[in-house]
Amino acid sequence: MNDKVIVVGAGLIGTSTAYYLAKSGAHVTLIDAKDIASGTSGACDRAIMIQSKKPGPTLDLAIKSAEIYQDLEKELEVHLEYRKSGGMIIIETAEEMKAMEGMVERQQKAGIDVKLISGEEARVREPALSKNIIGSTWWENDAEVNPLKVSFAFANAARRLGAKVRLGAPVTRLLTENNRVTGVEVRGEMLYADAVVVAMGVWTPMLLKPLGVDVPIIPRLGQILVSERLPPFLHTGILSAAYIASKLNGDPDDETADPYGVGLAIGQTHSGSLLIGGSRQFVGYNNTETNPEVTRKIGETAVRTFPQLANVRIIRAFTGLRPYTPDGMPILGPVDGMDGIYIAAGHEGDGVALAPISGELMAQAVLGEEPEIDIQAFSMSRFKR
Repeated sequence: MNDKVIVVGAGLIGTSTAYYLAKSGAHVTLIDAKDIASGTSGACDRAIMIQSKKPGPTLDLAIKSAEIYQDLEKELEVHLEYRKSGGMIIIETAEEMKAMEGMVERQQKAGIDVKLISGEEARVREPALSKNIIGSTWWENDAEVNPLKVSFAFANAARRLGAKVRLGAPVTRLLTENNRVTGVEVRGEMLYADAVVVAMGVWTPMLLKPLGVDVPIIPRLGQILVSERLPPFLHTGILSAAYIASKLNGDPDDETADPYGVGLAIGQTHSGSLLIGGSRQFVGYNNTETNPEVTRKIGETAVRTFPQLANVRIIRAFTGLRPYTPDGMPILGPVDGMDGIYIAAGHEGDGVALAPISGELMAQAVLGEEPEIDIQAFSMSRFKR
């Protein structure tokens, strides 16, 4: 049994993994180069949207994760701003309608009771929607949460269970002996463990590359606008069909695709601000500044969908790097051919929704238990097949 475990990366996935490991009795050290949720987990929206997931293994994970979220505030004894608000994917064109009809049919076959509603019905649910919206999906069980609060709550709960949390501690390399990872080096200090879980999101490949392990995760930049505080404006979480198309059609080598990948994702925080996204760009690791052209396109999309937003002030914009994989699914589990090393990364835009179940499954895998959901579909080895 891997009794002593190091988790590298204190975002949603890393803190969740650390918590479930500590809950199972492991001796855990959670390490991050900066702070809890200082990377992608602190630069994303709030959506636990299940209906947007592709039927198959990812949807199976999302359904189980949503169940965990329902009781997570009670378990962690923290207010996470969790709200089961329902979700809508709005439709503007006949082409989008045809695509969404197919998606709804697939979701229904997978057991998700998503409905396709008319534009009029959509405006009953969200009166501020434009008259140009011709239809929408609707599912009452989509939810939202504050990802920063979730990350800190997992880390603090792990600490209460005995986990050590080391922040401002960059891991410079993995320690190996006889084809086994035996720990990590942090600023010249050697920390040894029975197993190491790498949950560093877009930075995961950098830590594994010196071992000859090629992790197919690349950064996909997203941008979000933050509005001034408003009275209650939205009743539910909203994506556009264009946003879904942008998410599912990612290909860094496709020169014909929209280089900004703009589609609407909008929700309202507890404080009243709107989080308005989003974009998807393959621009590498270094080009993470907000882009005025992307800001303009997101704003135009938001106003086209909600005309009342034309006079609302945007107080800031921020970006984050989503960890993209070629098939749009996360990487969860051990690394073939090397003992003692596990990966939990590559969730792209699904990190919020999949955080609890990812941590629970990783803890089970690391501790030699049979994961309650088969994670073979998320193995690194799938990219060799």
